[in-house]
Amino acid sequence: MPKTTVSKLTKGAATTAMMSALFLAAAAPAAQAQNFGGVLGCNASGGKQEGGALIGALLGAAAGSNLAKNDRGTGTALGAVVGAAAGSAIGCKLQHDDQDRRYGQGQGYAYNQPATYTHGGYRLDRNLTPAHYAGGGGVMIARSTVNLRSAPTTRGARVGQLRAGERFEALSYVRGSDWILVGQNGVGVGYVHGAYVQPEGYRYAGYRR
Repeated sequence: MPKTTVSKLTKGAATTAMMSALFLAAAAPAAQAQNFGGVLGCNASGGKQEGGALIGALLGAAAGSNLAKNDRGTGTALGAVVGAAAGSAIGCKLQHDDQDRRYGQGQGYAYNQPATYTHGGYRLDRNLTPAHYAGGGGVMIARSTVNLRSAPTTRGARVGQLRAGERFEALSYVRGSDWILVGQNGVGVGYVHGAYVQPEGYRYAGYRR
């Protein structure tokens, strides 16, 4: 390869690195003020910003090189910087959209409250199947380690577990069965069969409401 070509490529690479560093330093405060958290520091979790910045830099470098025919090194550098900024902003926006979607579904990382709905006067986790409730309940204790089910049947999906000796809130009995609606902070989070639990202070109990 001719020395002139090598020199131009080396100069172009150096220019790209220098301008990219200057751009990142200058753009970070403004990006943070707009809730983007910097070119590679989006304050919404995910990896789309980094991917967007990389793809944008590559596309921008190619476009800049083609447009700046008299000084391809500078054109490549400018294109890479502009492309990285645009790709970064788009990627961060996508991460914020994903975060908002998770929060809307009750899966956000900022809080632990589940998405709920109301049935028969009780608030239920969205993963639970509603049933006919007979009322009653109170504080109970698990007699052994037992699974919580999404429906008052052993065919229901496992949604949690009570450990042997664990105290829990029984929101209601399920009418016509031995199942109990288990609550957490007033929200029904699963069903447990009465054979595996007992009211606090009793040796054993069987339920049929």
